[in-house]
Amino acid sequence: MIEHVLVVCVGNICRSPLGAQLLAARLPGIAVTSAGLAALVGQPADPRSLETAARHGVDLTGHLARQFTPALAADQDLILVMEPHHKHEIAAAMPQLSGRVMLFDHWTGARGIADPYRRSPEFHEIIFQRISDAAQTWATHLPPREARS
Repeated sequence: MIEHVLVVCVGNICRSPLGAQLLAARLPGIAVTSAGLAALVGQPADPRSLETAARHGVDLTGHLARQFTPALAADQDLILVMEPHHKHEIAAAMPQLSGRVMLFDHWTGARGIADPYRRSPEFHEIIFQRISDAAQTWATHLPPREARS
């Protein structure tokens, strides 16, 4: 049973906080959090990510970036990463986790979701939609905890 999901990107200020929020909204009862492989620890969400999320009713204002660590990863049932090389990086450093690490867009193409950091508002919008679509699809594969027997 999936009870804890960690969403991972690089800086933990654009993609992973958004992915975690969108997934958590669709999966009540499952603890969904985020972290970065090279996190900008303590930094809030990127301003363009905040603006894009807000236009879609998603609030990232309380987010503070945190670092992905073996201790954090050990408590997760599923680790969703944004790019294929994130998956390989985690598997190389912590092979015991390899069976729990999947691409965030696994069900929607499995090509990875590009980093919108310092990119145009239009690119942030494209990435928002890709993350939203992927979160919706994950929600169909991971039903809310209280809905399971």
